[in-house]
This record gives sequence, C-alpha cells and structure tokens, in this order.
Amino acid sequence: MDKETEQYYDNLASIFLMQGWKDLIEELSANALHINSVEHAKDGDDLNFRKGQLNILAYILNLESTIDRLREDSSDVSNL
Repeated sequence: MDKETEQYYDNLASIFLMQGWKDLIEELSANALHINSVEHAKDGDDLNFRKGQLNILAYILNLESTIDRLREDSSDVSNL
C-alpha cells in the first residue's frame, strides 16, 4: 500500500474512534429505519429519492468495515 493511501486509512481510523462519529452512526441508523419505510413514499419520485438516501446511508454506515477490509486485503497482498 502506498504512503498516501495508508495515511488516508489512518485518518479515517482516527475519525472512527471519536464519539461524534459513533453518535452520527447511531442517528443515521435510526433515520435509515424511517427512510426505508415504503409506506411513507408519496409517489415514484419520492420512492426513488428514498432509494438514493438509503444508498448514501449504507455507504456511510458501512465505511468503517469497508476500510477495515481494505486494510486487511492490502496487508494480505503485502505479505505474499
């Protein structure tokens, strides 16, 4: 892994340790349950808007585990 990528992962790891990150993830998780309800969609456009919101929420909610996997994969490749 190059130094720039390693620094990027380190910066994200330090963010993940902050209480603000944990609070944000908790709030977004609660919001995802509300957004995921199809019965609140007014029409097809609103449904598509909600799908977009859920895609973004999934990206943010899974960011920590995604970065962990990328680091592990990079480490496995480096050890070959």
